[in-house]
Amino acid sequence: MKLLQLIIFVILIFLFPILIKGQDAKQIVQKADLKRRGDTGKATMTITIKRPTWKREMKLKSWSHGTDYSLILVTSPARDKGTVFLKRDKEIWNWIPSIERNIKLPPSMMMQSWMGSDFTNDDLIKESSIVEDYEHSLVGDSVILGRPVYKIQLIPKPNAPVVWGKIYSWIDKNDFMELKTELYDEDGYLVNKVIYSDIKELGGRLLPAKMEYIPVDKDGHKTIIEYESVAYNIPITTDFFSLQNMKRVK
Repeated sequence: MKLLQLIIFVILIFLFPILIKGQDAKQIVQKADLKRRGDTGKATMTITIKRPTWKREMKLKSWSHGTDYSLILVTSPARDKGTVFLKRDKEIWNWIPSIERNIKLPPSMMMQSWMGSDFTNDDLIKESSIVEDYEHSLVGDSVILGRPVYKIQLIPKPNAPVVWGKIYSWIDKNDFMELKTELYDEDGYLVNKVIYSDIKELGGRLLPAKMEYIPVDKDGHKTIIEYESVAYNIPITTDFFSLQNMKRVK
């Protein structure tokens, strides 16, 4: 009996750091996710789509309530002004002012380009949870923008509704800001890189105000998001995220 207890004790000694490591990795990702998201939020931003021979700029407003509700309004350029994207739980809707119609996006459109950018509809209006749909593990340390960071590997759980086969995330050790992300396909090939910079106070939180989304196999392609203002934990109910409100939101 004592021998069995000793064996169990020795096994636990070796497993304990692994268990703690896994737990810490998920907590780090969760802290970074909550810091960026908040319970509710409102933001204004500029998106710049860059190509080898041209670039295009859009201005947006966005509102969110948890992970199940979000609404994005395009405010410029004039040809796209008034276009709205709405997520309610598992449904994605698009209001197109030129034809005055709400269109429900089918699952088959989730991987299509959003407004001609390098984002897909799934990237912009996330259905998957970076916290709950992945297994997290600490795999290294590094320094980005002069800040010490954790390198965390995310592997999707079986049957999780995710696009990526693997993700690496670099998160600031002190302020829990995501500073770099690499997105891999199911075959282990790097598809997209995300670089964060221009750290400043947004909505009372220290966050990167600039995000560059770079497809690695397309030279000269890049989509840049620059946040101009962010407000967290604003008084907004789920009733705001309605099909009717898509037509009148400003």
